[in-house]
Amino acid sequence: MLLQQNWVSPQWAWQSLGKSFLLFVFLMLQTADLEARRGHQFVWKTGHWGRCVGDCGSGGTRSRAVWCTHTEGWTSHHANCDQKEKPESHRRCFKVCDWHLELFEWEVSGWGTCVPGGEAGACVTAQHGLQHRSARCLQKLNRSTVASEICEHLAPRPPLEQACLVPCPRDCVVSDFSAWSQCGGGCARTMRHRTRTVVAPPLYGGAPCPNLTESRLCEMAACPLGEEEHTYSLKVGPWGECRLPHRDDAMAAGKAMLDFGTDSGEPSISWLEGHKAHHHAREVQVGYQSRPVRCVRSDGKNVVLSLCVQDAVSLTFKSCVIAKDCETSEWSAWSACSQTCSWGELAPGFRSRRRGVQSLAVGTGKLCPELEEREACSAGGRELLQPCPRFSWRTSEWKTCQVSLLLDQQDPRHHKHTGLCGGGIQTREVYCVQITVEVEMHRLKEVSRPVDGKFCLGPAPSASQLCNLPCPSECEVSAWSVWGPCLPENCQDRQGRRGFKMRQRHVIMDPVGPSAGCPHLVESIPCEDPVCYEWIISEGICVTDHGKCGLGNRILKTVCKNKKGEEVPHHFCSEYPRPEVMACEIPCATDCVIGEWSQWSPCSHSCSSKNAEGSQSRSRSILALPAEGGKACPPDRVLQEHRACNDHPCVHFYWETSPWSSCSEDSLVALNATFSWSGEATCGVGIQTRKVSCMKSSSGHITPKRCPDSTRPETVRPCLLLCKKDCIVTPFSEWTRCPTACQPGNATAVKQSRYRIIIQDAANGGHACPDTLYEERECEDIPICPVYRWKTHRWSHCILVPDSVRQGVLGYNEACGHGLQSRAVTCLSETNESADVTECMRWAGPMPPLVQECLVPCKDDCTFTPWSKFTACSFDCESTKTRRRSLTGRSRKRDKCQNTEVYPQVETELCPCEVFTSQPHGNWSDCIIGGGKSEPQSGMRSHGDTKECGEGIRLRAIACYDKTGRLVDPSHCSSSGYIEESCTVPCPFDCKLSDWSTWTPCSSSCGTGVKVRSKWLKEKPYNGGRPCPKLDLKNQVYEAVPCYTECNQYSWVVEPWSPCKINSEQNSLHCGEGIQTRKVRCVSTAEDHRGETVPNTLCNQAEIPDEVQKCSLYCPSECAVSDWGQWSTCPQVCDPNVVQTRTRQVLRSSVNTKPCPEDSQVKPCILNQNCFQYQYNLTDWSTCQLSENATCGRGVRKRLLSCVRSDGRTVSARHCQQRHLEKPGEMSSECLVGCVVDCRLSAWSAWSQCSQTCGAGGQMVRGRAVLLQAEGEGRPCPAQLTQHRSCPVKPCYSWHLGPWSPCRLQGGQCGDGLQVRNLTCVVHDASASATAKPVENALCAELPLKETVLQLPCSVPCPGDCHLTEWSEWSSCELTCIEGRSFETTGRQARSRAFVGQSPESPESCSGQVVETRPCSGGKCYNYLWKTSLWRDNVRTVWCQRSDGINVTVTSFPGGCALQTKPAEVRRCSPACKKPFSYCTQRGVCGCERGYTEIMRSNGFLDYCMKVPGLEDKKADVKTIAGKNKPVNSKMHDIFKGWSIQPFNPDGKLKMWVYGVSASGFLIIAFLIFTSFLMCKKSKQHQSTPPQQKPLTLAYDGDIDM
Repeated sequence: MLLQQNWVSPQWAWQSLGKSFLLFVFLMLQTADLEARRGHQFVWKTGHWGRCVGDCGSGGTRSRAVWCTHTEGWTSHHANCDQKEKPESHRRCFKVCDWHLELFEWEVSGWGTCVPGGEAGACVTAQHGLQHRSARCLQKLNRSTVASEICEHLAPRPPLEQACLVPCPRDCVVSDFSAWSQCGGGCARTMRHRTRTVVAPPLYGGAPCPNLTESRLCEMAACPLGEEEHTYSLKVGPWGECRLPHRDDAMAAGKAMLDFGTDSGEPSISWLEGHKAHHHAREVQVGYQSRPVRCVRSDGKNVVLSLCVQDAVSLTFKSCVIAKDCETSEWSAWSACSQTCSWGELAPGFRSRRRGVQSLAVGTGKLCPELEEREACSAGGRELLQPCPRFSWRTSEWKTCQVSLLLDQQDPRHHKHTGLCGGGIQTREVYCVQITVEVEMHRLKEVSRPVDGKFCLGPAPSASQLCNLPCPSECEVSAWSVWGPCLPENCQDRQGRRGFKMRQRHVIMDPVGPSAGCPHLVESIPCEDPVCYEWIISEGICVTDHGKCGLGNRILKTVCKNKKGEEVPHHFCSEYPRPEVMACEIPCATDCVIGEWSQWSPCSHSCSSKNAEGSQSRSRSILALPAEGGKACPPDRVLQEHRACNDHPCVHFYWETSPWSSCSEDSLVALNATFSWSGEATCGVGIQTRKVSCMKSSSGHITPKRCPDSTRPETVRPCLLLCKKDCIVTPFSEWTRCPTACQPGNATAVKQSRYRIIIQDAANGGHACPDTLYEERECEDIPICPVYRWKTHRWSHCILVPDSVRQGVLGYNEACGHGLQSRAVTCLSETNESADVTECMRWAGPMPPLVQECLVPCKDDCTFTPWSKFTACSFDCESTKTRRRSLTGRSRKRDKCQNTEVYPQVETELCPCEVFTSQPHGNWSDCIIGGGKSEPQSGMRSHGDTKECGEGIRLRAIACYDKTGRLVDPSHCSSSGYIEESCTVPCPFDCKLSDWSTWTPCSSSCGTGVKVRSKWLKEKPYNGGRPCPKLDLKNQVYEAVPCYTECNQYSWVVEPWSPCKINSEQNSLHCGEGIQTRKVRCVSTAEDHRGETVPNTLCNQAEIPDEVQKCSLYCPSECAVSDWGQWSTCPQVCDPNVVQTRTRQVLRSSVNTKPCPEDSQVKPCILNQNCFQYQYNLTDWSTCQLSENATCGRGVRKRLLSCVRSDGRTVSARHCQQRHLEKPGEMSSECLVGCVVDCRLSAWSAWSQCSQTCGAGGQMVRGRAVLLQAEGEGRPCPAQLTQHRSCPVKPCYSWHLGPWSPCRLQGGQCGDGLQVRNLTCVVHDASASATAKPVENALCAELPLKETVLQLPCSVPCPGDCHLTEWSEWSSCELTCIEGRSFETTGRQARSRAFVGQSPESPESCSGQVVETRPCSGGKCYNYLWKTSLWRDNVRTVWCQRSDGINVTVTSFPGGCALQTKPAEVRRCSPACKKPFSYCTQRGVCGCERGYTEIMRSNGFLDYCMKVPGLEDKKADVKTIAGKNKPVNSKMHDIFKGWSIQPFNPDGKLKMWVYGVSASGFLIIAFLIFTSFLMCKKSKQHQSTPPQQKPLTLAYDGDIDM
């Protein structure tokens, strides 16, 4: 017990403890969970954003997954995460669609500078680096930035980083120095210099160019005593500013300012100006200006002025115009933008503003700035305009197909034909419309107003295409069936005893065409006693009443059938007696035996009339004669039967219908309306009606009672109403622009127009198209050009330099000489009222000059009266005009003034001559057919027919010259400016064939055959016409198609056999074997000629029935049998094991025991003998057959079916039909005959403007477009779709700037002066070889000047001055290249000016040089290589040369050749040659003198020189090199060098005596060989061996003096 308690207690304790532990763990977990929540152990996680879905544009959305996870990675419920921090799972986005390709694009910036990367080291060719650029997504229209994701959907982001190369620095490269300049003559000290030019400028931080000049003193002899050492030059300075005199100028008059040079005490004078102001009241003020004047000695020192000049007045002062700048008004307001919308950067709109001129520039004042300013219609990079619409091609619907457009290409007569069908051409309008873009909505909106086609980019859609107009075809019907039985109209409701017989035909091919219809398909004939049902009887066997022969009854089998031939219950025939038995007779042994009735003959007439009734007959013959006591044979008349047939009248009746009316609406018909886009009920169900009348075949309309109501056609039927189509036209286009530029007052009225296009024609009762498609009106408010003119006033008196300034100057005596005079110029309007100067500058041309030079004669000068006017000219081209003047005052008494050569008093000029000559210019134009002389016109393109060949003209431009050879307007020589000449463009003529002949009859009378028709050649093609098809030897082309002829079209008809005629006349019983005959004829089975006899040749001769056959007339008491029955049929698969049988019946048993003949025969089924197999034979497809009124397009091809027997014979199709053979596929199918289409071109456009406004070489062009490409064998499009002609050569006027003159010092010998050039108006023809000839400046008045600088300051250096040389020529264009490849597409070239000094005292004062560089194209990569001359005494010349052959001066690498690789100029041996008898050879190694041989060390250096024993006077061995150069201390060699044998000249060539010795040795050897041969031949016994010769060794030791 105690043990149990002890055992249970621990167990309970453990249970209690386990529960507590579990509870503790649970609480701990809950606490941990709470702590985890409080400690944010759960976080939100998101997936990637998905694709943008939804509507295009900004209405799209994209989503992503969002979930809550623990920090350890496992997923938890969303409630464990903080809901406030939950990321969004949906976001709005921009959905990009395909058509956004037109709206957005990437814009990339240019690549930045190349930043070198990696460690810096010595640069060899280039350094690797990186360059970056930025990319942003832009909206094309307003260039605004959008999200990059939009463009990333359309195209990948462009790369933004790329590797690049930074070339190494390239130093300046200069040429070699020029030759030294010459020293001056005399004994004065002078300098000479040499210069060099820049070949390649420094790049990429390379070293600058070195000094381009080198100078040095000339070595001159000392001057002898008493000889002047110096020369003197007058140096003038630049003119000072033009000024007016001041009040104190008089006080300063005559005072001089002493200017002592630093090197001399002699004064030089710079005069002070002074003068009373003289100026015109009209803006122009005349003042004066001065310049310093010095006398300079040849050593550069200033000396007294009198040593250079005696009169300094004219050199120091001159009159001038006070400079006044041009003054302008304030800018006007900006005008409206030139465009109402923005095209972006391709065609920005502009706005402008203007300002007027308040006062013009005078003298050297600043010229007027631009009076008009333009800028793009944008501000701050933001567009001010809405984006322009886009444009796109649109087309109208295709018009109806017109065959005549296609046939007119070959035969315009087809216009007269009606009913054309088949292939044709249909056209449509093609026009351009604008499409605007709603930027905010990012969608397109189309405006259908037509605009000019030039706005639409890309090729226009085709305006014409081939089409097919269905050909009308008539209804094809089958042949009439046979007349049916007499039937009532309704078997269920029969009234009266009247009925109808009917026959039918069916439609084989439906008609095609709007007015085509089928003929009536049912005809009827009234009849009496109609029957709905009838008993159909089949005979049974004859059962005699008594015994085996005699009279009996034949049991009949009857079936009741309806009018369709279907078996029906017997009670339908209950009203008619049902035949059950029919009397018959079986002949007894002695009775006469008569054969069965023959078939009824064909009816003699197809119908019955008063004059003819149809009849038919049948007969039977006597087969066996009776014996005595037997039943006699009937008489002959009983053996034949006749009955009436086709007793119905020949007149038949039918229902005739009129065509169906058009479909019309009817309120009684339920409409299934459909709605068009306009919302109107335009489609549905309507009705069609037609008239139905009963027709009699011979007399027309009759009462409807004569035609059966059961076959009466319907008069009303439902139809689908065609949708109404209203005419749709585009809105009117915008009015064409009226001219914005002003027009002359007498100009004709300008009109503007607009148009609209029909894009859908009205149909089915829709609204008709408007009558007005084109409108025109006169332009309103066209500005008239104003008329302004310049008015000039009188010139003022001549104004000189003031006397107060002139007095006291060296050489002054009186007030005379050159001066200036001015005048006023005003602007007047058309009404002579004062106007703004700006208007005259705009409308009246350049302003007349305000100032001109004048002359106040001095007292010793000759004075004259003004020139008179020129005398009048006559009409003679050789006439002249003159003007005169005369001397005045004291001049009349001076002798010098009487010299007319110096002072002419009469001037003579040639009169203008109105004689012009023309010269042809350029090539002849193309032959122009029509529109040859028409000038360029603007307007709508002509759609009329264009003439492509025939008579035309060709033109050649002319150049017109006046008598002096100057080019003038061509209208002086020809009204048109052309030489005209007739020409002919040959017209192409196509091959012409005749029309098709009629079809030949079918080649087969049974089954399939062919029928043929042909065309023959009428005209051959020429001049590129269409070629003929392949013709045969008779120049014909054939077309054969299969045909089919019914095999039973003609059939043999036989009459009954004649009675059997016994052959033996001695036979008294007249029985036994005999013959019988019958008539056979060929008749037609066609419907129209059924039963008519035709020639026997039309029937199948192989199937002609027998006309004679054997027969037997059984004798009395003989067994009589019937004729053989038909052979049983063989199976379809012929098998010889299967037989066919035929039987005959015993008609009368014999009296005696003689057996009857056999009653059955058998024969095996042998193929092609008595058993045949049949199959359908399918012909090939015929050619595509078209309608008679079609020449191409859709047609029908056919193939025919025939039944062919296994022996190859074509038989009637019924044989195949009876065997239910499977027919092949379709017998006809649609096909297409390709239309032969000539290339169709548009009309010629108007001639374009001339490509040049003047001169020779201008071209005018006109073109045409291909409207329809050639098809088939049509004439192809010509290669020439444009025509050119030269323009008349109009004179080109231009300003010609003459060359700069030498520096003009105006009296000085050095110093500052002016370079001037002339501006002349010239005329030329703009050709490369044109010679410009001067003309009046007025002809160039309206031409702008590219450069108006006509004078430039210049200087002439005085002795001792420094000066710059002239500019060198531009260097070659050199590219920056890395390893032979161009680094840049643009190269650099340079030119330079060097400073040259003439003063030996201060050469350092002349410093500075000028280098200019510019980019260039077409550059090359150059490399620089060291070049060396030949060694001479261990010295040679080394220089650097560029690859184009230019020698350059090497400064440092890489500006030229690398100094590190420069070859040595002096050759030295290393180590030095210090051994006795050794010297340095040309190879740079130590050698030994002559007579010594080298003893070399193992390292290849010379150890010592060893004397060769016994060879003091001989050459060294070949292995030595002792004689390769002259030793410096070899005296023995110098003694004998004059007479020693030396085979080589100093230039290394062999001497002549070497050749002589060699030739002599060769002759001696040849003589010895020949002598030996003779000796051997004479005596072979006495042969002696010649002594052995030592070899001859020639050695050359390399000595050039050998």
